Amino acid sequence: MWRAQKGITFIGFVIVLMVVGFFAYVAMKLVPVYSTHMGVVKAMKQLQTEAGIADKSIEDIRHDLSVKFDLQYVDESVIPRQNIQLKKQGGSTTIRIFYDRRVPFMYNVDLLVHFDTTVDLSKGATY
Repeated sequence: MWRAQKGITFIGFVIVLMVVGFFAYVAMKLVPVYSTHMGVVKAMKQLQTEAGIADKSIEDIRHDLSVKFDLQYVDESVIPRQNIQLKKQGGSTTIRIFYDRRVPFMYNVDLLVHFDTTVDLSKGATY
């Protein structure tokens, strides 16, 4: 007779494996989405640190942002042009990028991730 049983049963192991596999699958689907968003935020922060960015025209800022997106491997088709808002009010310039990403998960279930980031370009570097 066994005096002390140690370890996990096969069924317990399968259940733990299924839970870990589920969360690994979710991570595999969401990590690229968040990686792209980190590139968007980094491009916005780089734009903020550019000298004299607040004095540039809106089209020049859009062009600079497009270049920074290319450097961060951000596909511009992910963010529609109308979801990039540039506002100049009373000497301050802000840029706001908002977009949703729908990621197919399984069968007819999708994951929807919403991003909304605003950066004040007037608080950047003025060399």
